[in-house]
Amino acid sequence: MSHSTIAQLWTTIQTRKTDMPTGSYTAFLFDKGENEILKKIGEEAVEVIIASKGEGNDRVIYESADLIYHLLVLLAEKGLSWEQVESELTRRF
Repeated sequence: MSHSTIAQLWTTIQTRKTDMPTGSYTAFLFDKGENEILKKIGEEAVEVIIASKGEGNDRVIYESADLIYHLLVLLAEKGLSWEQVESELTRRF
């Protein structure tokens, strides 16, 4: 993974999964498990939709960032990686 923001976020998520620091929201999600992570993905997806229907582009960007973050947490929970998602997108070209 390059040194992109996603790469940096991915590294942080992996660290939180291993270290489980107290007070970390990411560690909280890992502790609660897959169902909680899936619930958050659903909530964030709905928030992206609602934002897209009239809350302005800044709100769409904000909610999209939340959705991507929670998706990355799910990938980490399942032992998958962002690179695998990128590979699938590349394959589709």
